[in-house]
Amino acid sequence: MGMTTALWSFALVVGVLTLTPGLDTALILRTAVLGERRRALGVVLGIQSGTLVWGTLSSLGVSAVLTASRLAYETMRWVGVAYLMWMGLQLIRSRGAVQAEPEAGAGGFVAGWRRGVLTNLLNPKMGVFYMALLPQFIPAGAPHLATGVLLTCVHVVEGLLWSAVLVGFARALSGWLRRPVARRVLDRITGVVVVGFGLRLALTD
Repeated sequence: MGMTTALWSFALVVGVLTLTPGLDTALILRTAVLGERRRALGVVLGIQSGTLVWGTLSSLGVSAVLTASRLAYETMRWVGVAYLMWMGLQLIRSRGAVQAEPEAGAGGFVAGWRRGVLTNLLNPKMGVFYMALLPQFIPAGAPHLATGVLLTCVHVVEGLLWSAVLVGFARALSGWLRRPVARRVLDRITGVVVVGFGLRLALTD
């Protein structure tokens, strides 16, 4: 497999993954709909930062520990479950009060980035996914680390482009959905989705 073929093949596979609705989609839509521009940007970049970390670790072979060690995987899995359940329950219990947008400083961005990166990094399936998938697309004789990071960057770019579409769509609805009642409904729907992903992670072996 040549480098060009590897890039296009990997782009196709992770493109399908990117377009598949999931936890990342729910978090981005919920944050952007509320008109929190800095926080939404932080969530998007946090998620992609996590993807880049997983791709780099996979290229280095570090995430093989998750595949080889049952204890390491289970520990990571239950930490992820606890985080998702906590986050989902916080959203479900939300009263829907509209807060001022964190536009004045970096606080909103940092909080969004932290949520995005933690959600991504505390999902051990991302590590296993990259460990199983990435080596198949690295051509024989190519530098493993450099090629792995390059392929991961393809995934990151696709994620950023799709996130821009999601944010644009959400912004079009933000005026109506920022009302307290609509916000409560949105928070609870997102919370249920997040709790659902937590339960799925807990029950899936």
